[in-house]
Amino acid sequence: MTTKSPYTLRDNDLVLTSAPVSRKYTLKLRDLPDTDKPREKLLAFGPSKLSTKELLAIILNAGTKKEDVMAMSERILKEYGERSLVMMTDPKRIATEMDIPLVKAFQLVACSELGRRFFSRNQTGLPVLRVAEDVYEYVKDMRDLPREHLRGIYLDTHHRVIHDEVISIGTINSNIVHPREIFKAAIEYNAAAVILVHNHPSGVATPSASDIEVTNQIIEAGKIVGINLLDHIVVTKNGFMSIAAEY
Repeated sequence: MTTKSPYTLRDNDLVLTSAPVSRKYTLKLRDLPDTDKPREKLLAFGPSKLSTKELLAIILNAGTKKEDVMAMSERILKEYGERSLVMMTDPKRIATEMDIPLVKAFQLVACSELGRRFFSRNQTGLPVLRVAEDVYEYVKDMRDLPREHLRGIYLDTHHRVIHDEVISIGTINSNIVHPREIFKAAIEYNAAAVILVHNHPSGVATPSASDIEVTNQIIEAGKIVGINLLDHIVVTKNGFMSIAAEY
């Protein structure tokens, strides 16, 4: 773990405008008593009494021939995490990576977008990330993910988070992570800076050679477009490492 060191935004001349999980038996929807089925439970007790898996099952509506809706909901949440699921916006990518029908990916994207819009209208303050410790606390939902996720956190000139999205899922390397994927959202949301974060399910926070290579590529690309890459942080269940501070 690195010591606290505040992030510094540099001025720019360019102004921008607008491992396998062991299987266990999961009760299928038809196995449940009526009082425990998500829709009936929602009617009887209200949405606050439902688990995230149950709410997701209602959104997905039905499973497929090879997978019950409850099993699908449990698998998606376990493999991808709640926040990652909410932040993904490409239906085709969701359908492919999560192995679900495209129509269900549309449902997830639409519900997530509604949630983001409602939240933004009622939000009183934006998270502020000034040091690596702030970032680690902000992305605590990534600590137990079984697959490697790369997230881009986009900040304004006051270090406030204005956008947050999953950029890729899987091993991070320079062949699959291109600067355009990083800076596309930065330009769209008029961000002044970016912080990259990815998790190591192995529990080892030390960055790999590919992690460092990707970081250097993004730094150089950022200089061209005038957007700072403030840090690239590797997180694990028990700690983190700031590539900017250590390398």
